Formats: sequence, structure tokens, C-alpha cells
Amino acid sequence: MLRRLLSQASTQRRSLFGTSVSLSWCRQYSSSPPLTSQSPNSTSVEHLGDTEASPTVPSAAISIDRSGLYNPPEHSHEPSSDSELVKHLKSIIKFRGGPISVAEYMEEVLTNPKAGFYINRDVFGTEGDFITSPEVSQMFGEMVGVWVMCLWEQMGQPKKLNLVELGPGRGTLVADLLRGASKFRNFTDSLQIHMVECSPTLQKLQYQNLKCINKNDADGDAEEQIISRLTGTSVSWHATLEQVPAGVPTIIIAHEFYDALPVHQFQRASRGWCEKMVDVSENSMFQFVLSAQPTPTTLYLLKRFKWAENEEIAKLEQVEVSPKAMDLTQEIAKRIGSDGGGALIIDYGLNGIVSDSLQAIRKHEFVNILDNPGTADLSAYVDFAAIRHSAEDASDDVSVHGPMTQSQFLGSLGINFRVEALLENCTDEQADSLRTGYWRLVGEGEAPFWEGPEEQAPIGMGTRYLAMAIVNKKQGAPVPFQ
Repeated sequence: MLRRLLSQASTQRRSLFGTSVSLSWCRQYSSSPPLTSQSPNSTSVEHLGDTEASPTVPSAAISIDRSGLYNPPEHSHEPSSDSELVKHLKSIIKFRGGPISVAEYMEEVLTNPKAGFYINRDVFGTEGDFITSPEVSQMFGEMVGVWVMCLWEQMGQPKKLNLVELGPGRGTLVADLLRGASKFRNFTDSLQIHMVECSPTLQKLQYQNLKCINKNDADGDAEEQIISRLTGTSVSWHATLEQVPAGVPTIIIAHEFYDALPVHQFQRASRGWCEKMVDVSENSMFQFVLSAQPTPTTLYLLKRFKWAENEEIAKLEQVEVSPKAMDLTQEIAKRIGSDGGGALIIDYGLNGIVSDSLQAIRKHEFVNILDNPGTADLSAYVDFAAIRHSAEDASDDVSVHGPMTQSQFLGSLGINFRVEALLENCTDEQADSLRTGYWRLVGEGEAPFWEGPEEQAPIGMGTRYLAMAIVNKKQGAPVPFQ
């Protein structure tokens, strides 16, 4: 009976493409050459060799060594220094019998339900690991609010509007938006705010920063309604965009959200494009290896290449693609095409194929991507060209505008006038903070007016960050993309 079951199991072993998988193929993963990073935050390689297929082993008589039954190896009860997330990642690799993709590694590191980087901590601001534009100055959220109100006007001022933010951080952007728009009651009364957030810790911070209260429904329904005291607007939380109610005109804000979506990395080798994977080395450390066979994500790589010129592809040695970014963009485009509205995407990235940009940041410093996973933020450049093509392929009812630099975007919306107005009525300390924040949002390089310690000089993000809009065609081109 046992022999028959083993025989059946061996005939049922299949690959993702329906063909038989041999044990030698599985071993090729673990025997693939490790990739040595050029720098702590780089995933490029210095040398790469191709893995040769293992020769066929001739059949021989089977010899069974039973000594292990009588003399089992001693088991160590010393506590492991590995974190729970590291143990979890190693167990996945062991269970699979081979490495995992960089994208799966990235997703586990950032959003693992128990130990993910974003899940159980506040990672934003000067005390966290990095600073985002809303945390730099209130003017950022105010200018985004101007854009949302202008688009709402173009939409015909609908009585109900879903305002959705993907990955809202501390909720600072929406809070500043509501404060700036509080005098425009027709607009704020139309809003239904939807925060797409998977972190319980950040949900609590967003609840606090939006000055939320729980209010019983006047009709006596069992479900309580959450209201922001800033404008009396209803607020709700969702794990995914798909959970946000459809059928209502919708404006979506994705600020520094796409850069945290998992990316797959591919590298050119003598046998073609191979996906870069994460494996465990003989010394129990994480290392990069190349896949021995084409992976399912190769289909997304080929799709991305269809949108690029042959000359652009010929220059590349490495490529990053984000299936989740492509799929999310298609979901956004379909919703906007059917319900009306638009989406604003602001992030650092390129208007073309991204090569090797994945980086890790811990306490405002770059660190090795594979070092102590779960303690550093992982992010990658956003491929804005892929966003454009994904949206246009998904719906004929949307138009895509941009990208333009963040400096151009905020400048066209009036940030220059806003900072001048704020400077007229503030203390010297507030004035310094305003100038520093303004430079970080629209400047380039180190601030020329800085007189403090050189290592603390504000660095402008105005040209590094790009802005792109996806809108329903019926509404025309949004400001300031006309």
C-alpha cells in the first residue's frame, strides 16, 4: 500500500504549467549561484554564472543506513537569534523546496500580519524611519485639497463623493485637506472618506489625527457611524480598494503608495531573462539567486516589454516589474471609467522602465535589503509609464495625464502664494519651519538658505517626485495638466 501511494504521488507531481517536475529541477534552485550585492542597498550583481543541469544518475541498488534510528543527532535547545519574521521566511523557503521571489519577500517584510514593518508601529516622521510630504508641511495636504476640489467642480459638484486615500500613513494628508477645505461646506458635505489601510496601529493614528468620534445612527441602526470632527464628514476604513463601495463618483489619492507595492526583479543572463529570487545560504543567511526556469511573472515582464522600445530594452541588464501596481491601476481605471471621478498618484519614480531601484531604509539610513527583515522600509521606484499603459488598456473611458514633477504640480496649484500668506503671520521659528518645508516640497538638492549643520540641510524633493492623474474622459483634463 505504501509503495502504491508513493508511486501515485510521484505521478501527480506537476509544475505550474502542467508538466512533470523532477527533484533535480528543484535542486537547481538551491544550487543556483549566490548573487553578491554591489552596495548595501543595491540588488545588482558583480558576477553571475549559469547553473548547469545535473547529469542523470544511473539506477543502482538501494542501501539503507539505519544508524540514525539508534544514534539520532543531538538537538540544540539554545534559543535562536532569528526574529519571528526571519523564521517565517525561512520556513516558507524550506517548505517550497526552493527560493521565493523578491516580491514575496518584500510583501512579507512590509505587511506580514504579525511582524510586518508597517503593521505594528508608527514608521513616519523624524522619530520614525522616513518622512513623507504630508509630514513635511501642511501645505502639501492643502494643495492636494485644491486639486480634489477643482476636480469635484469639473465633475459637476456631485452631492456624494467617495474620497479614498490608499495607504494614508498617519492620516495627515486628509486632515490637512479637510482643514483647508472646511469653509467650503458644499464640498465637505458631499464627502465620504474611505481610508484603505491594513495596519491596525496606523488606523488608530488616523482616527486620532482626523479627530474622529463614534456617533450612533439617528435611525437606530446597530452600526455606529464614525465622524471626523474637523468637518463632520463620515470616515470608514478598508483593507483593500475593492471593499470601498462602488456606484458613487470617486476620487482616489495614492501618495507614496505605489513605491511600497512588491516588485519582481529580473536579470539578463546567458540563457535569457531570469527572475531574481531570495534563498537561504549554507550559513543560514538570506542571499539572492537566479531562477532556473521561467516563472509565472515572466508574463508580466513580456507585457512590460511590449510597451517599450527595443532600443530601451537592449540597454538593460536588470528590470523591475510590479504586477500588483499594474493590476491596481486597472482596478482604479475601471472604477473611474464606470463611476466617474479621478485618481492622483504622487511618488518617486521614472517615466519609463525601472532597472534596479529596490532599497531599504532604517532610521533615515540606507541598509542592506536582506539585513534583519522587518526592521527597515522597502521601496522601489514607480514605473509611471507602466501605470499609463495599464490604465489605458483597462478602460476606454479614462484619460491619463502627466507625469509632471511635484514642483510643477504644487507650483501650479498655488503653493507659492500659500507660503507667502502663511509667512505674513507667524513667529520666526514658524517661518524657518515654513521655508524648510517649502524647499523640501518644491526644491532640488540642498537648500541654499540653510545655515545649520550640513548633515541636517533640507533636501528638495521637487524634481524627484512625479505626479500623474487618471480621470474620466467626460470631465476633461484636470488642473494643472491642461
